[in-house]
Amino acid sequence: MARPRLFLRLSLLFELLTLSFRLPYWFVRNVPRSFRGRPSWSLSKAVHVEFQRRRCIISTRFYHLAVVANHTMVDQGSNVKHVWLNPTPDLLNDKLRTWAAEANVDSMRIPGYWFDEEGVDTPIGAKPHPNEKIIYSLHGGAYIFCSASPHATHAPTVRDLLKYCKDVRRIFAVEYRLSSAAPEDTPANAFPAALLDALAGYTYLVQSVGFAPQDIIIEGDSAGGNLALALTRYLVENVGLAGLPAPPGGLLLLSPWADVTYNPRKPGSRAAANRTVDYVENPDLRNYARRAFLGPRDPLDPYISPGSDDPLMPHVSFDGFPRTLITAGGAEVLIDEIAVLVERMKKGIGEKVTYYEAPDEVHDYLCSHGRGRSAQLRYRKSPTGWQPREIRSYV
Repeated sequence: MARPRLFLRLSLLFELLTLSFRLPYWFVRNVPRSFRGRPSWSLSKAVHVEFQRRRCIISTRFYHLAVVANHTMVDQGSNVKHVWLNPTPDLLNDKLRTWAAEANVDSMRIPGYWFDEEGVDTPIGAKPHPNEKIIYSLHGGAYIFCSASPHATHAPTVRDLLKYCKDVRRIFAVEYRLSSAAPEDTPANAFPAALLDALAGYTYLVQSVGFAPQDIIIEGDSAGGNLALALTRYLVENVGLAGLPAPPGGLLLLSPWADVTYNPRKPGSRAAANRTVDYVENPDLRNYARRAFLGPRDPLDPYISPGSDDPLMPHVSFDGFPRTLITAGGAEVLIDEIAVLVERMKKGIGEKVTYYEAPDEVHDYLCSHGRGRSAQLRYRKSPTGWQPREIRSYV
């Protein structure tokens, strides 16, 4: 960033100090249910969403001050299992090579992290048991934040998936490259950098570890959902390319970012109505993330905006895609583009698509509210009693 780092540190300190005043204010303001984002929310949920909204603002302004694991530096710790992944330049078709050249990115060596179910210590890269399923996790963060590290904000969701999805014994998460843009930062790692990295991680699971593609479920939340769709599209569209693994057995998309265009929320739409409720409605964050991720690419591309309803959008086909579960929150700002995505996928693969919308939940709700996430993954109340959650049943 151009601003002096000392000034930024002082500004961050001020922001953190103001939280001691904001938290009691949020608590008092949300005591009346009519003041909460949704009347159905508990007081703790309402305050948590306020905190998440402020956290997004702080992250947008000060993310570059954080020292976190990234594609060049692995996290450390007794519970950290990492592996360095070899680049896969030989698996790129001509189109992907051209995109990479335009963005000045190459396939490169990156790390990935293994997660085991609680109480189990599986050797790194151990060969799978017969018919063992694995979740290949792609974290969210608008392509500019977050990490796959076991110490990152995404990790509790990964651990809960392991805890409640009993057919899955381990999860692999790739540390794909994050994007940045001028004038705030040096432009780096625009599309298709993350796609190249996701391809390397998937290839590692199939060719090095030995998982059958049909036993791999690619999971992605928010931007990770966008990346999961792009990776699957590449695998589906290039079946038969020498050395390229077959497509996965399933997709698990949690509040996927499906429209990276600059189109505004349509007046009267559900997305527009949710702008004052959802915590991620931050124009500065959204615009920076788009500039950083897109680089020179046009967002009207099935690899980038498969849920865009822009009239100039080319035809988006989902023929050949695997079974897919998509979840969304009824109070999130991405709700309309997710609806477009679901409709298109159902046209392509029909009943292989399952959509679950959690009433009154915000964006990426399974990753943003610990107690709510655990409850969602465990059971749901239905007219016939308590039933397994959609994700448990799907996996």
